[in-house]
Amino acid sequence: MIRPLVESLPNIKEQIEEEIFVLLTGAEIIVECLLEQGVDTVFGYPGGAILNVYDALYEYRDRIRHILTSHEQGASHAADGYARATGKVGVCMATSGPGATNLVTGIATAQMDSVPIVAITANVGKPLLGRDSFQEVDIAGIVMPITKHSYIVKDISKLADTLRKAFYIAKSGRPGPVLVDVTKDVTGGKYEYQPKKPATILRETKEIQQEHIDRALDMIKKAERPFIFAGGGSVISGAAKEITELAHRIQAPVCDSLMGKGAFPGEDELYTGMIGMHGTKASNLGVSKCDLLIVLGARFSDRVTGNAKNFAKDAQILQIDIDAAEINKNVIVDAYIEGDIKEVLRRLLEKVEPEQHPQWLAYIQELKEKYPLKYDHTQLTGPYVIEKLYELTKGDAIVVTDVGQHQMWAAQYYKFKEPRTLLTSGGLGTMGYGLGAAIGAKIGRPDKTVVNIAGDGCFRMNLNELATAVRCNNPLIQIILNNRVLGMVRQWQTLFYDHRYSATVLDDGVDFVKISEGFGAEAMRITRMEEVEPALKHALEAKKPIVLEFMIDQDLKVFPMVPAGANIDDVFDEEDMKKDGKSV
Repeated sequence: MIRPLVESLPNIKEQIEEEIFVLLTGAEIIVECLLEQGVDTVFGYPGGAILNVYDALYEYRDRIRHILTSHEQGASHAADGYARATGKVGVCMATSGPGATNLVTGIATAQMDSVPIVAITANVGKPLLGRDSFQEVDIAGIVMPITKHSYIVKDISKLADTLRKAFYIAKSGRPGPVLVDVTKDVTGGKYEYQPKKPATILRETKEIQQEHIDRALDMIKKAERPFIFAGGGSVISGAAKEITELAHRIQAPVCDSLMGKGAFPGEDELYTGMIGMHGTKASNLGVSKCDLLIVLGARFSDRVTGNAKNFAKDAQILQIDIDAAEINKNVIVDAYIEGDIKEVLRRLLEKVEPEQHPQWLAYIQELKEKYPLKYDHTQLTGPYVIEKLYELTKGDAIVVTDVGQHQMWAAQYYKFKEPRTLLTSGGLGTMGYGLGAAIGAKIGRPDKTVVNIAGDGCFRMNLNELATAVRCNNPLIQIILNNRVLGMVRQWQTLFYDHRYSATVLDDGVDFVKISEGFGAEAMRITRMEEVEPALKHALEAKKPIVLEFMIDQDLKVFPMVPAGANIDDVFDEEDMKKDGKSV
């Protein structure tokens, strides 16, 4: 077996690349390309078609860490969580057929949220393609609509450059997933490998037009009621510092989307909370009253805009986005700047003058004081648990969530101070995302406390990844908010389906404490408010995976709320329903 190339040539970086040619197998070329790209961890699950690659990984085990997950979907979510937490490209692997198709949900999750991952799969040998061979599937074709690009490599001479292209595409511009499928004969064949340094990825600035910058400056100068809306692109761009500086210079309140959490400090006096279906009244009503809305890296999701035709109807909208396809897609805007958000804001900040809007800020502050987030303090609830978590971690944890009520409570009640500290499936809304993503996040950021918050419905979908966390001695905290129902679906059934609870009750006697202990994790069940703080303190000090199951009422709801398709200023809460004589 050929030893790793970099080990045999320790001074490789100082040598002239054109003079270095080494005969390697396709599998070894794959691993060498991963090393080229700075990859230190891959997540995956082996199988027949990809055995050559796993054999190479064995030889390189001191250079690249492989995390064996319990399921390929867990591997794709772990690569996603690693990428979101670190800003690097996450890598996952799977064999052909069902191994490859099990990655699909994780790939689609990454695509919807612009997460850079490279998925490497192995297929049957080239002579067996198209013959319905054992575990053969056209995975490159399957994922074509949910990736930035997908490849199938049937020629070993093209393998290295294809992998390099995959990493470049995944990371550049608007990030996203790329799949590379490699036939088994390519992984077992041999070819001359020539190492190369990764291509430099520069911020996209060529489309930034000075006339667009000037128009934006004029709009900001004339605005009397400006508002800033930070979306997920703000986090990806690393523009938190520039957003904070702009907001304070022009005295504009700031809201965010679920994906934009942490792009603006949740503790800042100008922060108004999340916007949209479960956004705060201060954000929804404020945006509806502003005369200039500056939108940073947001795609105007239906969960944000409600009725798009009436979204921010009294405002001029200035959209800043790296992806031209997002401009005027869901909401027609008055002006736009295409380019990297951090670079655009840097150029704006060079010329934007300080502005004062005391009456506008006083109005926003009045909204914040009149309509604070509220929940029942007489019983154990999700918001209470999350507020306690925030208090004890001082906002310094990486919070991962699954999808549902607990996800919205986390977004509402945990004040995110920094970007890349909320990892959640926003676009696809993938139940079962959280535990795998938390494993990836903790491996990528071992210095951070990592907490996954799930409902019982989500947790049971991929709870097998607890075995992965225990095997890796990954000391993450798994919180289960157990209401024995599919909480968000039940909320909709209560409010809009006349209490017809079809297929949403989960009172089947599943004992998550025993299951968790069976996987080797520590587990506790909490039923009273006074038990919450001691349990969280214990978990934060634990040196192994720990599961905290909090038993909450099945009829707790997420408020405020905007009905689907309504205007965002039609936002209502529990008090509004009681005033209207409606049951909650």
